[in-house]
Amino acid sequence: MNLLEIIDLKTHFPTSNGLVKAVDTIDMSISEQETFGLIGETGCGKSVLGHSIIRLLQSDTVMKGKIIYKGKNLLEISEAEMRNIRGEEIAMILQNPTTSLNPVITVGEQIAEAIRLHQRLNKKDAKQKAIEMLEAVRIPSPSQRANEYPHEFSGGMKQRVMIAMGLACDPALVIADEPTKGLDVTIKIQIVELMKEVTAQKAMLLITHDLGVASEMCDRIALMYAGELVEYASVIEIFENPLHPYTIGFLDSLPGRGLVPIPGMSPSLIDLPDGCRFHPRCSHVMEICRQKHPGMTEMKDGHFVRCFHA
Repeated sequence: MNLLEIIDLKTHFPTSNGLVKAVDTIDMSISEQETFGLIGETGCGKSVLGHSIIRLLQSDTVMKGKIIYKGKNLLEISEAEMRNIRGEEIAMILQNPTTSLNPVITVGEQIAEAIRLHQRLNKKDAKQKAIEMLEAVRIPSPSQRANEYPHEFSGGMKQRVMIAMGLACDPALVIADEPTKGLDVTIKIQIVELMKEVTAQKAMLLITHDLGVASEMCDRIALMYAGELVEYASVIEIFENPLHPYTIGFLDSLPGRGLVPIPGMSPSLIDLPDGCRFHPRCSHVMEICRQKHPGMTEMKDGHFVRCFHA
């Protein structure tokens, strides 16, 4: 059963230079207790999609389509209703905890604030729940560390605090935006193992450019390019039978696959190319690719690709 279903979603930002089509006609779904990976280069629209789900965007953003959560279209409910869902039922673990955490408030109080807001606990009980969450994410001496400030924590510990904050209200869906970004390899492994453990009974949208992390955590993976999905399938299918040239190029750029870079640069989200958006960088480009925009086609059960060559 689908917990979240996104239908024909567009998230565009008006600017003085033109309309930024950050998310452009996205269709996807996430089942209960499924971890869905969203992969792509910097600037492809991954984080905007995550923020769109919880409507955490600037006021002049143009949003169209449907975001169905538990049968309710989140784009049609009031801001007051959305505040009740945001944090309590759908939580987001933001990237870069150094800038996301408030430097002048203790980490325990920052976690407790969300607990008081959504779970209606008094200050003492919320503080105790915050300490329990720090213990759950394996922070030593949680009672003591709850009274400390973000600058007293290492990068890996700050990320654990962000995970504790995201899970404090026991959400059904967690959106994790680059949760291992900027961490060294050893700490990254610890964070991946921790997230697998603490989100085992939850649905999760994992936004990352790290295919190694996605392969460890995800049930399905989608590749995003220039504001749209170009391929999605099970994690095994993506790694063993990639079909889109962008997916193949992304995999080939990994150390274990030859470190072959994808030529060229991603297009501007204001001035997108005609036809297939990847065709200026594609080694398999055909004339139809330059003229016609490909739709998403199911090549086999559950494996979808947006490509004329596939």
